[in-house]
Amino acid sequence: MICADIVLVSSNRQGCNISIVSEVIKLDQDAPSLNKNSMLLLSFFCFWFFFNLKKDNSLITYFMCILHYFLHISRNKPLRGPTCGVENMLFYAITEGREHVPVSQFIAALRKTGLHVSDPRLKESMDKLRQIMRESVGEVLIDRELFHRCVGGNISLLMQAFRKKFIIPEFAEFAEKINKIYKTVKNQDEGKVANYIPQLAKFSPELWGVSLCTVDGQRHSVGDTKQPFCLQSCVKPLQYAIAVHELGTENVHRYVGMEPSGVKFNMLSLDDDDKPHNPMVNAGAIVISSLIKVKHVKMMSSVCTYQDCCLKLKKIHKYIATFLQRNLFQSEKETGDRNFAIGYYMKEKKCFPPGVEMIDALDFYFQLCSMEVTCESGSVLAATLANGGICPITDERVLSAEAVRNTLTLMHSCGMYDFSGQMAFHVGLPAKSGVSGAILLVIPNVMGMMCWSPPLDRVGNSVRGIHFCQIGSMFQLMFAAHNGDLSALRRFSLFSMDMDQKDYDSRTALHVAAAEGTHSLFAFIWIHYSFGREDVVNVLKDYQQECRQRLEQQIDAEDPQKLSTVERQL
Repeated sequence: MICADIVLVSSNRQGCNISIVSEVIKLDQDAPSLNKNSMLLLSFFCFWFFFNLKKDNSLITYFMCILHYFLHISRNKPLRGPTCGVENMLFYAITEGREHVPVSQFIAALRKTGLHVSDPRLKESMDKLRQIMRESVGEVLIDRELFHRCVGGNISLLMQAFRKKFIIPEFAEFAEKINKIYKTVKNQDEGKVANYIPQLAKFSPELWGVSLCTVDGQRHSVGDTKQPFCLQSCVKPLQYAIAVHELGTENVHRYVGMEPSGVKFNMLSLDDDDKPHNPMVNAGAIVISSLIKVKHVKMMSSVCTYQDCCLKLKKIHKYIATFLQRNLFQSEKETGDRNFAIGYYMKEKKCFPPGVEMIDALDFYFQLCSMEVTCESGSVLAATLANGGICPITDERVLSAEAVRNTLTLMHSCGMYDFSGQMAFHVGLPAKSGVSGAILLVIPNVMGMMCWSPPLDRVGNSVRGIHFCQIGSMFQLMFAAHNGDLSALRRFSLFSMDMDQKDYDSRTALHVAAAEGTHSLFAFIWIHYSFGREDVVNVLKDYQQECRQRLEQQIDAEDPQKLSTVERQL
């Protein structure tokens, strides 16, 4: 009973889950069949593990999987089930050492990692599980055999998830932090719903939703995230990315510039070369629409341009771009006098490529702006940009790296109307807003987000969306510390950002910089962190003086020459 004794003592010390302890005792009762060497080795592992690890039930259950497997192998008894020990270890990690668990518990454990049952990568496994549930009477319990049969093809993905190898390892805590920010921002009641397009004016100002998707496919949604809304100007970076992907940067920027305009997004304004300033203003987006359209005219494609763009976006998420809001499309055309004026102005300046009818380009632009999405599908769009053009939930490359790089650059400098400079300075992330109340936010190499709330500020951005991004700038601070981005930290410091902000795991930027070994960032944050904290500085000075005196006393009698060396070091 040596294993059980060690586990019981250490569990009192560590506060382990009692079910884990009972599982060890149950296994330990079968241990007499082990030989002496195996017993000693097993006892050593128990002793080392429980006395050296901090309280972490997920790691303890993972150890239990190894223990369970070791006992079976040591007794020379075959494991039940058709597959290898890795899958058994994963099963026991999910079930916390139990032989049977309800399907609901498995789904709940899956959601805690950020994976959803609707994830296309899990489709085959979930279909098998649903089929078994339909054929069964009463509650279905998952055992090892059923687990292997249903999810055997997704072992690699699930191992990553439950071993916390995704970009956000503690996803449940992170999601809770997002929920708190969401509730804080929900109290904002400023702004007005856009009414110059009648269909937009019908939305309630109380609607508010946030969805996110990481580059590993972890997803979380809170609020009104299933309510469809039109993309409006949020489609501009997507259509630009498609144009660059299909035509190349040089061909696209032969007709449109890449500089911030300095004027409103719907102004009749061109740059010195008689080109639209950038693809994020109306003039630039209309020209981009004409470039996509003329490409398919030259290819003599039998598929209409709009449907082709829908298919391109549908590769990112199966529920996106499948529905054109025809009422909104008609409303856009009927109230689009400004856009028609921009079109005729650019036609006079010969801004369109040869072979394009200006009216057709405008129709196509109105169609793209009228596509409906939800926050959930929009976050996958944003995550594809964050993941370098590869959809995180299908692992399919949709956009080229060149297209994504150009798109994120323009979103950062021109994506938020007349608020673009402040957004870049205060938040520092690529984003694009639309008058429907949507904000498409990209955190490169980490995640994409879609925020939606109809009330707008004076420049046409969602009030709640902007407030959410500003509060969420804490995440940008952490990512800068993680990636060693000293210039970003300097910018945050100039703006007097609080360096003591804590992430979902109660870590500050100082902790993250220290953990990543970025010495320059650690030194910079430490100076900012200790500034104005005389108590911290005094403690360090006292400790330094104490160490100095202790060293002087040790070496003073031995070698006076060493004292000068120590003084120089201190």
